[in-house]
Parts: sequence; C-alpha cells; structure tokens
Amino acid sequence: MKVFLDLFIEFFQIGLFAVGGGPATIPFLMDIPDRHTWYTRADVVNMLAVSESTPGPIGINMATYAGFSAAGVPGGIVATFSLVLPSLIVIILVAKILEKFSTNPYVKSAFSGIRPLVTGLIATAVYSIFQTALFTAEDGSFQILIPSAVLCVILFALMNVKKLKKIHPFFWMVAGAAAGIIFKM
Repeated sequence: MKVFLDLFIEFFQIGLFAVGGGPATIPFLMDIPDRHTWYTRADVVNMLAVSESTPGPIGINMATYAGFSAAGVPGGIVATFSLVLPSLIVIILVAKILEKFSTNPYVKSAFSGIRPLVTGLIATAVYSIFQTALFTAEDGSFQILIPSAVLCVILFALMNVKKLKKIHPFFWMVAGAAAGIIFKM
C-alpha cells in the first residue's frame, strides 16, 4: 500500500511543478531513482522512447510506464491519475482567474517570466537524455558511446534536410531501432 502512496505523492508533485508539458517531467523522473527503486536513470531513456512511440502525451505515457514498473497496472493508474490531477485543478482555477485578469500587466509579465523557465526545464531534460544516451555505459561509467553518438549525428542531420523534414517521426524511430539492432548497440 505504501508504494501507491509514494507513487501518488511523487507524480502529484511532478504534475504540479513540471510546467511545460511532457518534456518538463524528465528532470523530475531522473531524480526519482535517488529516492525509490522503481527504475534506474537509464530506464528513463527507455521510458522516453516508449512514450514517444505510443500515442498520447509524453508525460502521461511516462507516468503510466513508471507506475506500471513500480506496481503493475494499479501503479500505472495511480501514477497517471496523480500526474494529471494537479493540472486539472490548476486549469479550472486559472481559467476562472485569467478570464478576469487576462489584460493585467502583472499577469502578462508573469507569463513572460514563465516562458524562459519552461525553456530551461526542457533544456535540462534534453541534456540529461543526451548524457545518458550518448555518454553513459550500461555499467554506469561515463564514456562516449561512439555508435550511439554517430547514429545521433546522422539522424539529426538527415532530419534537418529540407526534403526529409516531412517524414513522420515514427519512421525516424523505426530507423533508429533498426540501426540499433543491425549494429547491436
């Protein structure tokens, strides 16, 4: 029963403070292994890959995956509900408040300050994923994973070619998975 309470508390906090959507949850998810044994930091990269390849918002998919890893289907339900609950509460409150104060200069200034914060949270998440995916070996040592780094550079370059930008992200994920299998990464 304690695991469900812990899941509720952890994911409620993430839902409350991860402003900026799914990618903003990643730094919080990277900190959970310091407090719980539900998953490792390397598992966060796997969770992200699964979340990106399934329909739905990344944060919710990651919460479901983490909750399922911790306590099966009931854990997935608790983690997902806990992540969504703060947003539901906040959206209802904010909608009522913004309706009255949308032209207030303080409200406008607050949102101008929140945007760079969200950008910083997402940049932190990108850095954590970059570090784990390209520089952390399975034994936890910090070394460059050359095949992963090369694949990252190649796929990044290809995805930024004007004619290839229209290709759906699913196909890029399939290409990355195929390369991982072919090169036994």
